[in-house]
Order: sequence, then C-alpha cells, then structure tokens
Amino acid sequence: MTKYPHLHRIIDDAKSLGPARVAVAYPCSATSIEAAVAAQKLGLIEPIMVGPRSRIESVAAAQNADLANISLIDTGEDPLAAAAAAVRLCLDGQASLIMKGSLHSGELLSAVTSKDSGLRTARRVSHAFVFDLPNYPKPLLMADCVVNINPSLMDKRDITQNAINLARTLGIDRPFVGILAAIETVNPAIPSTVDAAALSKMAQRGQIEGGVVDGPLPFDIAISIEAARIKGVESPIPQRPDILIVPNLDAGNLLYKQLVYLAKAECAGIVLGVRVPIILTSRADSELSRVASCALAVIQAAGQRTVLNAA
Repeated sequence: MTKYPHLHRIIDDAKSLGPARVAVAYPCSATSIEAAVAAQKLGLIEPIMVGPRSRIESVAAAQNADLANISLIDTGEDPLAAAAAAVRLCLDGQASLIMKGSLHSGELLSAVTSKDSGLRTARRVSHAFVFDLPNYPKPLLMADCVVNINPSLMDKRDITQNAINLARTLGIDRPFVGILAAIETVNPAIPSTVDAAALSKMAQRGQIEGGVVDGPLPFDIAISIEAARIKGVESPIPQRPDILIVPNLDAGNLLYKQLVYLAKAECAGIVLGVRVPIILTSRADSELSRVASCALAVIQAAGQRTVLNAA
C-alpha cells in the first residue's frame, strides 16, 4: 500500500481525464523544469514552456531533461513578460492551466489578477492545499496559507467558498469546514474568533454554500473528537473536518510547514478564484508534491469546465 494514498488517488483521477495543456511561466530552474517533465511523463500535462529559450534549454541540458516533445515560446529574460504570455495562452484557449516556474509568486499573480488579464472573477483569489497525512483518515484541505496575508471577513468568505468548491470537485459532497482560531469562544480581543463566528453564521444564511461550517475552533478541538468531548465543545461537524480555514498567512504558513516537516505530510496546492487554476509550488517541495499539484489543477480545471458547460 502506498504511503500517500490520497495524493496518488488524485494523480490517478487526473490521468483518467487526459493531459491538460499548461503554460509554464519562466521555468529557468532545474526544479521547475523537472516538475513539468515529470508531470508530462505521467500523462498529466502537455507543457508549453514560456520564457528565455536559451536559458531554459541550457538548464534542461544540464539536468538531462528531454524537451523534444515540449513547446517553447521565447519571451526573453523578463519574467513579467513570461507571466503575461502565459495568461494570453489561456485567454486564447491554447492552455487551460498556468504553472509557476522560477519567477516570484507575486510576479505571476500580478499578471493573473490584473484588471486587464481576463482571468479574474468576482471572487477573491486564494490558495488551497490538499494534505495527505499518515495519521489522518482522509484528505485534509487547508486555506489560505500562501496568498492572502491578513484577509478581511469577506476575503475569508471567498477563501472558504473556494476551498469548499475544490473539495466538492474532489468528490467530497458536503465537506465539513473548521474555522481555526486560538480559542473556541468569541472574544473581541481576538479578531479571528469574531470572523470565525461570522463565517459560521454566513454559512447558515446561505452566504457560503455547499459545506457545513463551524468556528471558532482551536486546532485540537477541530481535529480531535476526543479533545472536543473533554472540553465540552459541541459542534455541528459530526466527524473530523475535511477543510481547515486559517486566520491569516502567518498562522497558515507555520501550520503547513509543521505538518510537512514534523508530521511527514505530503501536499498538493493550487490557486483558486480565477478562470484557470494556477499551480504554485515551492522550490523545496518534493517531486510527489509538485506532480500532485499538477494533478489537482487538472481535476479542478475539468470541474470548472463542467460547471460552465452546465450553466
């Protein structure tokens, strides 16, 4: 039995959909090229590498990476030009995903979220991870640990809705969502508890759809049914959550790295809230994490097409 069955199921499900054309923005590092080539070999993507041709080919040659069956569009040395070209490929229908290469995340996201990009939606852009934890019985989604630094209440509403939509695309029909805070009671001195309570009420009133939302919840009560019982906390979430929403980037980024480096989790992550999913990996991510992120984006893109076709 594989050590990370949930991520491998995501990869297998994505394979069944066929490869998606992916604009890889500025892949000028060994890790970004290797990730695209690995996902291509598994039949997940058809990469279009966008950036300085000579530099990309030089890095690929040093890594013995085969670019023979990969399209390459030369945009010169400017990473912003590569990001803009990747956006245009999606707008022209030549690609259905964007993958971050070795440019900064902010450079890519500024091109994607520009008012003139054509990829923005009415919803806030956010990031979501899917974790595969050895001691957790199902996939665990977490948002937003990467993009939104100090989100407002309405930002958190969109972050939560984006994560719920992703969970439903993965086959979790009615995900249970825990809104994390330091304590389980509302305290105006801790703004995250006020936001969490508001998000719970918003879900009850239909402002957040498709999931069961509860908060504020400290991490132990959210994750451990036994901890909730001992502390006398009753929750409408009858089992361990499918999704955790963190209060801000500091808390989320720290928790995400603790799960990876101390709890031996692997994860896949994508950017949501735009018309095409964005694969936004880190230089330190494992190959499994990078490949699973590609697979997650392929599934999300297929889900978004299904929604659009049904509309």
